[in-house]
Amino acid sequence: MSAMPASSPRARVGLIIPSVNTYSEPQFNRFAPEGLGIHIARARVAGEWKRPLPELKGEIESASRLLSDCHPDAIVFHCTDTSMTQGPQGESKILDIVTDATGIGAMATSRLVLEGMQTLGMSKVVLLTPYKSNKAIVDYLTAAGVQVVQDVALKLEARHFGSVTPRQWADLARDNDRPDADGIFLSCTNTTQIDAIADIERELGKPVVNSNQAVLWGCLRRLKGKLAPLAPMPQLGRLMEQMN
Repeated sequence: MSAMPASSPRARVGLIIPSVNTYSEPQFNRFAPEGLGIHIARARVAGEWKRPLPELKGEIESASRLLSDCHPDAIVFHCTDTSMTQGPQGESKILDIVTDATGIGAMATSRLVLEGMQTLGMSKVVLLTPYKSNKAIVDYLTAAGVQVVQDVALKLEARHFGSVTPRQWADLARDNDRPDADGIFLSCTNTTQIDAIADIERELGKPVVNSNQAVLWGCLRRLKGKLAPLAPMPQLGRLMEQMN
């Protein structure tokens, strides 16, 4: 039998992303290691289309079934705000919708973010987002035992989320850091935040969790048995050092 071509994925991840998202796809393709295939389906689940979960069910089912056609090893409902807005119970219902529609194991950005924080020992965080309001994020984290000690929402329209540069995110982290914070949470899948992680960790000496980083980490941790040994990824911070 001939060796597997380098271009053939050893594992595949399917992401359900908000239809307005323009950053997750290029960032995952940029940072995914060789052998991990990234596949995307869009759904109207955020921004002006954000609505109660019963009204989102059909949209999530449709996107899930489309992704299942490429046989991913896992499907991620990848929208921090929407998954956290539903709360832990609603988050579980989202995962059930995906799994029931496809028979494939599902993950959510919200849960992977929380796992990342727990892995890094982050229990008091500075929260930075481009959202209109952080209430849903704060409520979700509080319910999970994570205290938000500083809460900054930039109140941007979704189409302007990408206008904030990595340097500006790093400056916001520095300006809003607090002595009692043991980490920084950059929440949103549709931003340049991922490119600020290394600078923030170096300047503040504290760990950083970002939505896209946490999901890539969670996927790699679950699928590492199918992939070649992973090279260090220092640009994505301390979390990527934790693969156990």
